[in-house]
Amino acid sequence: MITFYLPIKTVHIVSVLASGGLFALRGLLLLNGRAWAMSAPMRYLSYSIDTVLLTAALMLATLLPSGVFANGWLTVKLVLLVVYVVLGSFALKRGRSLKARWLYFIAALCVYAFMLSVARSHQPLGWFY
Repeated sequence: MITFYLPIKTVHIVSVLASGGLFALRGLLLLNGRAWAMSAPMRYLSYSIDTVLLTAALMLATLLPSGVFANGWLTVKLVLLVVYVVLGSFALKRGRSLKARWLYFIAALCVYAFMLSVARSHQPLGWFY
């Protein structure tokens, strides 16, 4: 099964970049008055990408030895994922004002960038390591 590690990791990385890119695009469109950024096709595309991303992540978690997760980087990444999703939800639909939605959007992008640094470095402190 480890022979599938590299293709699964590649799918995971591409999905991470596609998901973040689509979130950034939708956020910019929506915050600039383009309501179609929340249309069904855009939402379903987002759901599809995120499903592929989650599937690849779970497959990688089952393939890798448990020692890989000993320093806590994956736990930090998962906690940051929850924070990112909550901030993204407030940025795209739950923020009370345009200013608040912009702040949530920028915060979500910062959390996303930090998640990438944690994933890339395999260190809980990411770029602060």
